[in-house]
Amino acid sequence: MNTVRPPAVAGSFYSAQAPELARDVGTLLAAAESAAIGKPVPKAIIAPHAGYIYSGPIAATIYARLKTMRGRVSRVVLLGPVHRVPFRGLALPGVSAMATPLGTINIDSEAVALIAQLPQICVSAAAHAQEHSLEVHLPFLQAVLGDFSLVPLAVGNASADEVAQVLDVLWGGAETLIVVSSDMSHFLSYNEAQAIDRATAQAILDLRSDISHTQACGGTPVNGLTCLARRRGLQPELLDLRNSGDTAGDRNRVVGYASFAFYEAPHAH
Repeated sequence: MNTVRPPAVAGSFYSAQAPELARDVGTLLAAAESAAIGKPVPKAIIAPHAGYIYSGPIAATIYARLKTMRGRVSRVVLLGPVHRVPFRGLALPGVSAMATPLGTINIDSEAVALIAQLPQICVSAAAHAQEHSLEVHLPFLQAVLGDFSLVPLAVGNASADEVAQVLDVLWGGAETLIVVSSDMSHFLSYNEAQAIDRATAQAILDLRSDISHTQACGGTPVNGLTCLARRRGLQPELLDLRNSGDTAGDRNRVVGYASFAFYEAPHAH
């Protein structure tokens, strides 16, 4: 299994040129940096996955928080919804690495072995081939964390408990960061989206696990994370809530974006 999943949306969701991509991500992170100073380190995050001109500033508000984790986080567990290929469970890509214009990230084979026997885990190269929900996070992660290994899970039709079980197995310690990829509402008017997304954000802050796919396209992995966060006593924080009407789109049909941090209780082991 020595194969690399190449980027599918470089040149559309973000620049395909490494120098330009590094500069774009750097600019987004720099704009969010001052708000991140002195803030605690999250165990898990939720961040959006649209084209960088739309959701990049919202993603950067949480990724700027991760800069102090460089050299400490060695494994990222990344979950995102599938937009193209329906399937049952959570799918690994069946490759040894994933590539972006910024370089190649090795898949964490030890972590894959830990979850391979779970009934909800499958392997689907097809589910990952054109999927953007995981890929768009990788350049941000490469910029803030440097060197790390990856557990990329495309989430299909699964229950919150099934997602939570996988996260629980991979939880690890300070070396493991969990990233859930999700946008919020889709194609509502600006004011409508603001109201609905505020309510969804509150449901996530309340650690509810009944978020629908119309509220958040990554509802399934979000529900799995909130389910486990309740059990493990994590504290959620909303960092940013905007939509494409705030960043780069018109206000007639917008997509909502939010970023959240989830903190472990101090001194909890």
